[in-house]
Amino acid sequence: MRGHFSFQRLRGIIVKEFTQMRRDRLTFAMILGIPLIQLTLFGYAINADPRHLPAALLLADRGPQGRTILAAMQNSTYFDFVRQVQTEAEGRDLLARGQVQFVISIPENFSRDLLRGDRPSILVEADATDPAATGNALGSLGNLINNALQSDLKGPLASLQPAAGPIDLRVHALYNPEVVTQYNIVPGLMGVILTMTMILITGLAITRERERGTMENLLSMPTRPSEVLIGKIVPYIMVGYIQVGVILLAAHFLFHIPMQGSILLLLVVALVFIAANLALGITFSTIAKNQLQAMQMT
Repeated sequence: MRGHFSFQRLRGIIVKEFTQMRRDRLTFAMILGIPLIQLTLFGYAINADPRHLPAALLLADRGPQGRTILAAMQNSTYFDFVRQVQTEAEGRDLLARGQVQFVISIPENFSRDLLRGDRPSILVEADATDPAATGNALGSLGNLINNALQSDLKGPLASLQPAAGPIDLRVHALYNPEVVTQYNIVPGLMGVILTMTMILITGLAITRERERGTMENLLSMPTRPSEVLIGKIVPYIMVGYIQVGVILLAAHFLFHIPMQGSILLLLVVALVFIAANLALGITFSTIAKNQLQAMQMT
């Protein structure tokens, strides 16, 4: 007789799940390996604001204003001048071969024409095959050059400064003023990793037991179906919390993401999220006939 719900039987099923998990090296590797691999790959590889982009310089003017602009571009950390070319054709050849992403051309007599008020031009040729890499750098050039020339265009040269607009627009970027991509990517990876691993692990674990015939043995024992279900979910809830801990530690020590707010509230919300994904994984496992189908569904 199965009788009423028994915590002793539930404890036995939980211990059995942990024992099976410990013996399955593939599952154990997925529990710890997938979060670390995904955090490392996505945390470092995805960068919406790349810096230190290689650039070539064609400098035909030796005046102080040209040097001021070059210094400002280097200090912005967007541009790293790795080559100085003598002709435009040489610069375009570097662009075509992918050795640089920008060619900055400052024409002859640039400083003289600027001081005369002739509005000289600076040519910026960019490799636009990757707009995400060059977009921010190009977008910053206008303000960067104007700010750099403010220190030179003073006194008698103040009339050469661009006229101020009708309003003083001030933008304060809150919460992530330095626009660090990892602050956005890494916390979001917690949801991605938990969804992927929780559904996959539970789907494979239950389907594997059905293939080996141990599920029938388990159901034939004097245990209630609810005890079997809860006993299989609880160990993976603990696994989910282990992954949450690994992600939080990596976010703090590897990516230096500031932790603000209630960690306890995060853990409570994570419990609901983990349980929902485990329920979805169990649903897939009841539909799938084998582990391959379960993996394809997840």
